[in-house]
Amino acid sequence: MVEPGEIRVVRSGGSKINFRKPVFTLDSKFLLCSSGDSVKVYSSATEECVRILHGHSDLVTGIALNPSNHLQVYSCSVDGTVKLWDFTDGILIKTFVIGYKLLALYVSPDHEGTVFLIIPMESNKESEAFQLVSVQLPKVSDQEVEARDVSILLSNVNPAPKATSFGRGGTYIASVKGLHMSVYFFKKQKTYRLALKATDKKGAKNMFTCVTCHPKEDCIATGHEDGKIRLWRNFNQKKEYTYSTQHWHHNIVKDLSFTPAGTNMLSGGIESVLVQWRYGEETRKDFLPRLGAAIEYVCASPDGVLYCTSHSDNKITIIQSNLKVIGVIQGLVKGDNIKTNLMIDPRSKALVLNGKPGHLLFYSLQHDKQLYNLDIVQQEYIHESGLQQFEVVKAAFDAQGSWLATVEERKNKLSEWEVILKMWGYDEQTQSFVLNTTVTSPHEGQITVLCFCNANETSMLVTAGKDGQFKAWLLGENSDQETCWTCDFVGSYHNLSVTNSCFSADGSLLAVSFQEIVTIWNPDSWDLLCTFCQPPGKIRKLCFGRLSCSKYLLGTTTNNLLCCWNLLTCKLEWSADLNVICLEADPLSENIAAFSFASGSSDLFVFKPSEPRPLYVHKAVCLGQVQRAVFAPREAAEDNCSESSQWLNRSRLYFLSEHMDLMTFVTKSEEDWIVASNKQLSIDESTPVTPFSLLLGRHRQQHQTDLDKQKDQLAARVQNPQGTVAVKELLQTPAYVLPSASFLCTMFVNSLLICKHGNGEVSEEIDEDMDSDKEEDDDSEKEMDSLDNLQEFKTEYLLEEQAPELSRSEEKELKKLRKTDYSWLSKLRDY
Repeated sequence: MVEPGEIRVVRSGGSKINFRKPVFTLDSKFLLCSSGDSVKVYSSATEECVRILHGHSDLVTGIALNPSNHLQVYSCSVDGTVKLWDFTDGILIKTFVIGYKLLALYVSPDHEGTVFLIIPMESNKESEAFQLVSVQLPKVSDQEVEARDVSILLSNVNPAPKATSFGRGGTYIASVKGLHMSVYFFKKQKTYRLALKATDKKGAKNMFTCVTCHPKEDCIATGHEDGKIRLWRNFNQKKEYTYSTQHWHHNIVKDLSFTPAGTNMLSGGIESVLVQWRYGEETRKDFLPRLGAAIEYVCASPDGVLYCTSHSDNKITIIQSNLKVIGVIQGLVKGDNIKTNLMIDPRSKALVLNGKPGHLLFYSLQHDKQLYNLDIVQQEYIHESGLQQFEVVKAAFDAQGSWLATVEERKNKLSEWEVILKMWGYDEQTQSFVLNTTVTSPHEGQITVLCFCNANETSMLVTAGKDGQFKAWLLGENSDQETCWTCDFVGSYHNLSVTNSCFSADGSLLAVSFQEIVTIWNPDSWDLLCTFCQPPGKIRKLCFGRLSCSKYLLGTTTNNLLCCWNLLTCKLEWSADLNVICLEADPLSENIAAFSFASGSSDLFVFKPSEPRPLYVHKAVCLGQVQRAVFAPREAAEDNCSESSQWLNRSRLYFLSEHMDLMTFVTKSEEDWIVASNKQLSIDESTPVTPFSLLLGRHRQQHQTDLDKQKDQLAARVQNPQGTVAVKELLQTPAYVLPSASFLCTMFVNSLLICKHGNGEVSEEIDEDMDSDKEEDDDSEKEMDSLDNLQEFKTEYLLEEQAPELSRSEEKELKKLRKTDYSWLSKLRDY
């Protein structure tokens, strides 16, 4: 059993980036958005996540730029703290402890040092009553400080951030809830309340949904459930207020926002259309349709150059002011739209699941970003409430990633299901999947099972439906010699409905469960080999063991039993009383992961089928039920795993929580490595801020300092070689008087060779040369003195590789070459 704390559950990615309204930086270069318990900083040009601000211990519920410093940002969280960040360097500057559950954050340039928060009403902390308060932030040097100077502005407010907005530079603040709007004026410290009737004569729904204020004029715009937009004026009068009504949206208005100059107003709703209204000329409108999903938030950059919209499918779209889309930041899809299992693409190693409507999303686990969407339905999605459209409900890859099978379905008006089975082949040229075969109504009713055979030499697909049949599909050729998939076998068992099916690791066996009975088939001959029965309860999950445990078959039942059968003895090996909601096998080991649900949370059990004793147990990995899980093979096996965490050394286990957070398990050593790798190297102020200097930082300077010390130590104990004089003489001689390179090459290479003579022989040779050439030596004495005083040739190579000394005769030969007059060679050019 693993010691507590040795393996931890951490968020891997997939948090909602559409939970709160994004915020542009002052120069529009970056886009900040809340993501789980962190704040992500995206580049508006490249859509890359350039920084993640970690520090909160709970959900981040609001972000806002610091009006006093455009390089800083405030964030608030359910953990009861407001944090001030330097988002350019990812540094946490200060933490203000408020002591309340914080649900929204606002700032105003006219109120420096003050933040406005929505918190639960003190008398009703457990109820749904909230209040808007102002908090004075203390100016102290401590990094963590308590902020207790809280003043109540408005009571019983809507906790949604889009329901409150500052007006005209912070002179007043407007908040809407239900059928009422409250406007609080700071100078007067007075609140005006405006109200609407529940419905008008035409039956319109007048409930407020959002509010925004004009940045320069006293005008408040509100959105309503019936799709109308009202522009309020003279709201500082009890009975003389007026409003005008604009109507384009056919359903609820999700969000409103004025541009910084106030010349335009942006609105969005479930139509997935961004509407740009001309302020003062509301009859003039511009539209940006087909944004892919319902709009949750709209906002404009401080310079008015860019807009952005947050969508219900966990996506942010970056738009130019001329309504041209320039970027899309796609997170993992949220809500109830994930109907496929979590899958790993064998080729790209990407996580694959439901994407935007009618698509499959390929998501990079390493970079927590979307790679691309594959259009499965190939029909335009119409955003209309109650309209039945095709949805992708199942998908599966073969072992090599060469084939992809998908199932899409739609319920028609006659309560009958339209089901389409598609097989997609991978195209090397386009580097994507191309539709190969389409089968309409492969079963009478919905398809419940879709799985490929794992054998490399076999291309077989098995489907099963609620009609009580399972079908085997083989890859072959049609009459036109084209590759396609055809049905090879149809099987059933006593007209019972099929609940699950899976292939063994080598593809030699197929297990199909019919309600309470498990049948084992031979895919080669389609003979029924054996059947397994167990106590009453339908089979929910089936899973074969792998490698040394391939003789075992695991199954879970609706009666909260986990059963293990031995395929060799055809007997029940063991069973456990466990409410298993998710059962996954590691493709690279014998390990099986089983998630169970009890007491409002999910527990993890990792075991080998050969023994019922678990290798690892983790209680309460997350609140609620685990939705999906998958083992993702590592690029390289972890060598530093302890014996108790060996089940993590080849694959990493990912799972989706009830809140659609993508979670994973890491060991303490792996987490320490991740933390160390994420630490940013500080940069000296004198260093130019370039990508290269950002990468190296002080690490490069420290490395250079250590290298200089090594060179100084080497130079202190090693004299510069005398051969350096000959090299300098060669390099300093004018090129036009030098002989040919072939003539100098031999001498130069000889100067670099290790001398074979001892010190005594060299001395004798030098004495003989001096006696025979004494006269020549006197003539060149001054020149030799100057050569001895030449500056040392400082190169790293010569410091590390000491060159040998030249003999005196070789030096004199080199000097003779220099004195030789080769100017006559230049006359040859005249001929």
